[in-house]
Amino acid sequence: MSECRSCQPGELLYRVTAGTDANEEVLQGILPFMRASGVVVKEEEGAVTVRESGMADFMDFCRDHMNTSGITFRLDGEEERRPFEALAPLLDARWIDSIVFQGRVVPYCQPILDRDGKLFAHEILSRFAREDGTLAPPGEVFRAAKARGRLYALDRVCRMSAVKCAAELPGKVFINFIPTSIYAPEHCLRSTVALAGELGIDPSRFVFEVVETEYVEDLAHLKGILDYYRRRGFQYALDDVGEGFSTVEMLRELKPHYMKLDMGYVRGVAGDPRKQEVALKLLAAAREIGAVPLGEGVEAREDYDWLRQAGFELFQGYLFGKPAPVHGKQA
Repeated sequence: MSECRSCQPGELLYRVTAGTDANEEVLQGILPFMRASGVVVKEEEGAVTVRESGMADFMDFCRDHMNTSGITFRLDGEEERRPFEALAPLLDARWIDSIVFQGRVVPYCQPILDRDGKLFAHEILSRFAREDGTLAPPGEVFRAAKARGRLYALDRVCRMSAVKCAAELPGKVFINFIPTSIYAPEHCLRSTVALAGELGIDPSRFVFEVVETEYVEDLAHLKGILDYYRRRGFQYALDDVGEGFSTVEMLRELKPHYMKLDMGYVRGVAGDPRKQEVALKLLAAAREIGAVPLGEGVEAREDYDWLRQAGFELFQGYLFGKPAPVHGKQA
């Protein structure tokens, strides 16, 4: 099964624009050497496309012999130009490539309980192993992946790892996905659907959790992704529902199977009338569309008691268990 370039990317290519006549003159002088080195992919007037394998040396040369304030670059396939100063951090983040290409994802899971305290599901949380075996902070990994155009590939690796975990865990499995990392669901998600089928796992056991909805600019595209999941028997949840982007209006638009109340309104809710007001409003909205309400980030017994009494049906947080490695799984 073939995958698009975003899911299976190769070496990065940099289109570097000289910016000034003086820089262009210097560039023309070193092009013969760069051609002989095999790092030049394409030549244009005032610009050159260079393989990443040659970019570190080229960057040092530019610093020594050009006015770097005029130099800009963009990654092949992207439209946005970046200043020369953004080049070094991008090259420094090359470590993310080995995590993606080698699939160094370490799956963790956190339990989700029902009103009776029984296990209902697990949420799969991806952690990432450095070459020395230590874990890299997830935020750092995703920032590096986004900067280098690897977010699509990283999201796919995490998704596939999480699907495999479902074979080892009881109940449902909640799997995060970033809507902006999926171009076309029929292409980007088919390997996920195929893997679930190969493992013989009933699609109804999967709940795909929409995260980072604040970055979604095309709501119709997101609806298309969710419809793709729904038509294939999967369920989906809306994460971090509160007063920001994931509001009552978003709930009504997306009609998720599960609504996860933002932990900012969970922690301390037992003693905060304002948080109680928001929680009850969102609870009513969830019931209106038939979504199961879930409180996440539950740490205090009094908050759990309040949410349970209010009518929330599922609960997740340190009170019930911290994220822990999925036993027997090795990324």
